[in-house]
Amino acid sequence: MTHTYKVSGMTCTGCQAKVQNLLSKVDAVSDVNIDLAKGEATIKMDKHIETAILQEALKDYPKYQLTENNQQHLPINTEEVEESSTWLATYKPILLIFAFITGITMLNEWVVGDLVWMRWMSNFMAGFFLVFSFFKLLNLKGFAESYSMYDVIAKKWNSWGYVYAFIELALGIAFLTGFNPILTNSITFIVMSVSIIGVLQSVFNKRKIKCACLGDVFNLPMSTITIIEDALMIGMSAAMLLTMLL
Repeated sequence: MTHTYKVSGMTCTGCQAKVQNLLSKVDAVSDVNIDLAKGEATIKMDKHIETAILQEALKDYPKYQLTENNQQHLPINTEEVEESSTWLATYKPILLIFAFITGITMLNEWVVGDLVWMRWMSNFMAGFFLVFSFFKLLNLKGFAESYSMYDVIAKKWNSWGYVYAFIELALGIAFLTGFNPILTNSITFIVMSVSIIGVLQSVFNKRKIKCACLGDVFNLPMSTITIIEDALMIGMSAAMLLTMLL
């Protein structure tokens, strides 16, 4: 069953992530979708949950007040709800970023005079990590709260989101400067392999949550695009490691 509730006190995407995280921890809650603009929480539950129990989950943050939505309590078929924007419009920011990074790094290879795949991949990953860490650092707190919604480590250790943003920054600098390629690629492979676990779980369970790949700046939904993004970094780091070690 699915019910929609009014939630007051949310003023930013950080609030949105916090409320979503707290409500998701309530027993029998299988999915939570927060509409910040409407101030609503759509909650899918395995059995009926009293409103008081849901409000109790927000007790440590008194500014968030959850109340019943008097205009609903009819069953909601979330599969029939159409997105207001097209796929291209939704993912435009991340597609543009990948296009820019790919174009610039390929242009660099053209200027040098030949295409060396190892060098191109290293430059691509440098651009990827530097750009993505930049967006995360714009609102580090908001990113950490969003990341804790699905990452397997951040769920247990909230500070991991703060650490992760700086790991990405360090990896970007390491790839750019050519620092210890074997160590850099090994860390990349491990970190991204762990990161993709939470992404896969969220996508396969069809959880409607925000992807934190671009921090708290863009409202990107978790989808196969996120899987491809992480898998690409895993694949590139693995390819470079095999080339260097064999």
